[in-house]
Order: sequence, then structure tokens, then C-alpha cells
Amino acid sequence: MLLEDPNKVGVSSLLDNMLMEGTANKTPKELEEALGELGASLSVFSSREFITIRGSSLAKNYGKVLALMEEVLLEPRWDEKEFDRIKSSALNSIQQSNANPNAIASRVFNNIMYGDDHIFSKPTSGTSESVASITLDDLKAYYNNNFSPKVASFHFVGALEEADVMASLDGLSAWEGDDVEFPNYEVKTKQDGSRIYFVDYPGAKQSVINIGSISMNGDNEDFAAATMANYRLGSGSGAILFKKLRLEKGYTYGAYSGFSRTMNGAPFTASSSVRTNVTRESVDLFKDILDNYGEDFSQQDLETTKSSILRSNTQSYETMGSLLNILQNISTYDLPTDYIKKDEERLKNMKVEDVQKLVKEYMDPDKLIYVVVGDGKTQLNRLNNLGLGKPVVVNKDEKKLTIDK
Repeated sequence: MLLEDPNKVGVSSLLDNMLMEGTANKTPKELEEALGELGASLSVFSSREFITIRGSSLAKNYGKVLALMEEVLLEPRWDEKEFDRIKSSALNSIQQSNANPNAIASRVFNNIMYGDDHIFSKPTSGTSESVASITLDDLKAYYNNNFSPKVASFHFVGALEEADVMASLDGLSAWEGDDVEFPNYEVKTKQDGSRIYFVDYPGAKQSVINIGSISMNGDNEDFAAATMANYRLGSGSGAILFKKLRLEKGYTYGAYSGFSRTMNGAPFTASSSVRTNVTRESVDLFKDILDNYGEDFSQQDLETTKSSILRSNTQSYETMGSLLNILQNISTYDLPTDYIKKDEERLKNMKVEDVQKLVKEYMDPDKLIYVVVGDGKTQLNRLNNLGLGKPVVVNKDEKKLTIDK
């Protein structure tokens, strides 16, 4: 997204679909059949900061699948008919998301968190207006300007010898590209201090609650420690948010919190979807838990965190996917190859006051933004007097989010 024209957000999302619609030498059907004959998979997907091409195959078919990946990467088909179909599908998906309370909550939340001028304030898929304006030439220009080996990294996991992998990359020697300059976007959160925002979704049977703040960048040396500090709060069904909101109160099917690792403005978030008639009670309970989590964190909480994380780590890094994720973290965030071991050592040496310091710095309750999407007629006035100020009403129109003063 960082490399997209802010007026044409959605180019990279369309491009990830376009790249799998055949190659210069293969129709979409022929590409699909070639992968099927090898029992392999190949996919392209985009996110805020990356476009990723990922393949999986039997080790004996590695070379053939890599050759297909090279075709997808270096020889796009650029079929106008396929582009029209993909664009039409994207517009339909955007239209559907505009009626989805979770999508609305995410869009409003990101806009408030990052500010109007930040590219991350917009959905990765773009808006109806931006996608409608995108042409196949826009995709070609994005590809020609930004696909470069100088900003690419390769990760391999499997029954492969290093020398064979290095030799296999000779096929990419013809890939040329210039340096790619990424723009710098400044995060301008719309609110100093904690505040609640409300989006009216008439007749909603559930209310969506998103809470958070921009905490750090993904290469922050405290990222793993902050994730550990969050463990007792919202990491899963054994954490405080889940126990309080679902098991004790029955307000929801689940409530969670955590950190999203991105280089540019990594957020801490807590979220849930709750029954409409307990919207205020849920927000109040969220606030009470988040306000007091650091202060209430105990030695027993710390021991539980250490035991659970260290035990799960012994199993978490045995799958292909988890090993691939480790390699990606190392290359993306410039981590040492033994960063997992170092993170575990830091966890073992943590004290209660260390966790409390991390909570205050990266999960500061005085900086958390609350966004609620729900039935305004029955719930808006109930959200007064929560210690978050009068709810700020936000217009959910995707073209331009506006705040009622």
C-alpha cells in the first residue's frame, strides 16, 4: 500500500489476483493444470507492506514449481478480460463489506488511529471510488516501478540442500529492477487521550467493539516482550478478556487482544462482538480490565505466562509454516538468527515490574481509542458517562469518514 497512489488505493490488491491469472506462456487453466499435475500450490497475496508469492510442493518437484513461480513473477499475462472480471469482483466485495459491521469498525478504527493523510487509514482493497478508477495500465505501472529484486527476499523451508537452493535461483538472474523508494507517512491519530467513537448501524443485533492505539514499529526490540506482557490479557480462551466477557458474563463468543507486527505503526488492539443489549456493559468491562491490567498483574500471572509460552514454544516451531514465519521475521525486522532463544531468555528473566512497565508504555489505557459500531437508537445514549467523554458520532460513508461535532 505504501507505494500506491492515495487516490487509487487497491492497485496492489488487484495485482495479487491478476498475477495468478496465467502467464505470458500459459492461460489461467494451463497454469492451474500445471500445478495440479505436480500436486503443488502457488498463491499471491498482498498486505499493507508486502506482496508475497508462496508455493508448496513435494521436495522432488521443487525445481518445477520454482520455474512456475518464476513465470508468475516475471511474465504476467496482463489479460484485459481477466482484469475486468477481477475488478468487477473486487467492487462487489467492497460493496458487501460496506454493509459488514466488522469491516466498518475496522475502516473507522484505522482512519482514527492513523489519520486521514496516512495510506493505512484506507482499506487494503480500496474503496468503490478508488477501484473504479483503476485501469490495467495502473497495474502495469505499479509492477514496472516497484517489482525489483533489490527489495525482494526469499525464504525456503523443506528437505533441500542450501547449495541446491542457491543454484536453483540462477533462473532469476535475468530479473532486473531499480531501487524502490518508499514514502514516509506520519501517524496523526485524531485524538489525544482516550475517547469513544460511535458508528450507527440501525437494527444491529450485535455491537462491534474495537479498542487500541499505535504502540510501536515492528522492529522495536520490545515487540516480543510486549506480546508476552499481553498474554494473560487477551491471547486466547484462557486469558482475562475471554474469561470475563464470555465465560463469566456471557456477553460474547470471544474477546481478544494483541499486537500486529508491521514496520510502520504497529497497533495494540482489543476487540469483540457483543450482544446489542449489553453494549455499554461490555465497553465498561473492557475499560475496567484495560485500565487495571498492569496494576493488577501478579506474580502468579507472570508464572502462568512463562510456563504457557515456554511450553507452547516447544511445539510451535515444528511446522513448515512456523519455520517460514521465523525466516520472514529475521529478514524483515533484521533479527538475529537465534532471536527465539533470546526472547525466551528475556521472558525467563522478567519480573512483575517489567511487565507493568511494558503495559504502561505500549498498552497505555490513557491513550486507547474505542470504536463501537451498533444500533444508535438504543445504544448511543447509553455510552455516556463511561469516563471516555461523550461518544463522537462517525458517518460510515466509505467515500469520506466524517465526524459529527
